[in-house]
Amino acid sequence: MFSRTKHRTVHFSEPFQLPDVEGVLAAGDYEVDDDEELIEGISWLAYHRVATFIKVPATADNDHRMRMVAIAPDELDRIIAIDRAKHAFVPAPQP
Repeated sequence: MFSRTKHRTVHFSEPFQLPDVEGVLAAGDYEVDDDEELIEGISWLAYHRVATFIKVPATADNDHRMRMVAIAPDELDRIIAIDRAKHAFVPAPQP
């Protein structure tokens, strides 16, 4: 089966927490990898996501090692939405 990995960078404006990761992660840019597999048996190319990972930087708490942490895509989307909602531009009401 053919597979691919899509790389992207996600920015967090506020410190945040991830499930299964102890402590609070600092605001900043984080690399995210989405692993996808080709859907076979159809007449066009299509992929479906099979795994999502976020790279957590090395710290003294994790023995100074960068880690790839698996996360459910919808959970990552929820955390990103919370961060963005805190910094959404709300225009002033018009008189």
